[in-house]
Amino acid sequence: MPVADAEVPWIGMALASYWAPNMFNHPSPPPSTTTRAGLVVHVARFATALILLQTLWFKFTGAPESVWIFQQLGLEPVGRIGSGIAELVAAVLLVWPRRAVAAAGAVLTLGVISGAIVSHLTVLGIEVQGDGGTLFVLALIVLAGAAWTAWSWRVELLRAVRALAAQRAGRRPGSEVPSSRS
Repeated sequence: MPVADAEVPWIGMALASYWAPNMFNHPSPPPSTTTRAGLVVHVARFATALILLQTLWFKFTGAPESVWIFQQLGLEPVGRIGSGIAELVAAVLLVWPRRAVAAAGAVLTLGVISGAIVSHLTVLGIEVQGDGGTLFVLALIVLAGAAWTAWSWRVELLRAVRALAAQRAGRRPGSEVPSSRS
């Protein structure tokens, strides 16, 4: 028996709500690009993700430049592959449609890129193998984009963290015990 076209969206919604019950209950509205600040945060997070994804080819293929960098740090190959996996996860989270997830990706990015910047400042130097400081500048751009995203969507991130903490404690989100502070 064929299903009528009008029933298909309902079936899709029912299946989606079964497999992902919170999919349609967003704690905040989808990101808005109607304001200048909203547009800037989207550009920042997508540019940050793009730079992170671009560097993965060098890390995962064992490009000589990437191998040399991690040899200088004493972390070849584990550090190269491990940081590549962390950057891949961060990039995927950054482009996720939900603000809290993208903000979590930005926080992960801040951790990963801070390690890269400290490595440049302490071991590698600003210029690596005659690149004119390109890697260092890209790291600074990633730091700025991740910081802007995390700061812009900090409220959504904190709301999601509180909801997860309440869930782990066996409470419903929103039923938290009020603090003793006035």
